[in-house]
Amino acid sequence: MKKLILTILVLTCFAFDSQKEDAFDTGEYFKFRIHYGIVNAGYATLELKDATISNKKVFHAVGKGYTTGMSKFFFKVEDLYESYFDKESGKPYRYVRKIDEGGYTKNQEGFFNQNENRVLVKDYKRKSEKTIVITDNVQDIVSSFYFLRNHPNIDKLKSGEAITIDMFFDDEITKFKLKFVGRQDITTKFGTVSTMVFKPLVQTGRVFKEKESLTLWITDDDNKVPIRIKADLAVGSLKADLDEYKGLKSPLKVKKK
Repeated sequence: MKKLILTILVLTCFAFDSQKEDAFDTGEYFKFRIHYGIVNAGYATLELKDATISNKKVFHAVGKGYTTGMSKFFFKVEDLYESYFDKESGKPYRYVRKIDEGGYTKNQEGFFNQNENRVLVKDYKRKSEKTIVITDNVQDIVSSFYFLRNHPNIDKLKSGEAITIDMFFDDEITKFKLKFVGRQDITTKFGTVSTMVFKPLVQTGRVFKEKESLTLWITDDDNKVPIRIKADLAVGSLKADLDEYKGLKSPLKVKKK
């Protein structure tokens, strides 16, 4: 459950090209319904606001994930992820990670120094802090969502090709890779939508069956919105569908309702 919520907060992005018009703007809001079969397991939301850091206007993204109904009694999730990132380059300045997943908690804040390729991580739960060396153009988990949506080659990918970015998560750099599978029309609550299909590569083990256990459908339009995610787990599968949206920069393309 927590793995899928986390994935949803990640999967909506693709690399920055200053010559390409942004796929998003302030006021954008998404709400995803997460379900296990017919059981409604929880929701994940993502909202984009304006903020100011060091007298500079930046984007402020706020992502939340939480279980609901009976799922809350079996495994309670209350996650908060925030990111402050540059409106021109997409580089993150600061992130917040405050989570409670079945009693497992974290309360962290990170401050990026892009000029020195370092991030200062403050752990408020452990009352500690440390500085970690990072790579060029690294993203935090939420800024990745927006960074990827603007990838200049996203519409030019061929089946089997992949996009890889450096993501800072859990005090280390992770290679986040998305493999393009092809295009597909799917039925949603908004009507029939043309999508691009991706397979994010994940770590196999206790949660996921294999490296390609996740499938992501994003709208094949200017928005590049993740409209469906499916996770094949060790036991059963989970799905997340876009349930509500507002503030899209471009109208959502729907073939028929």
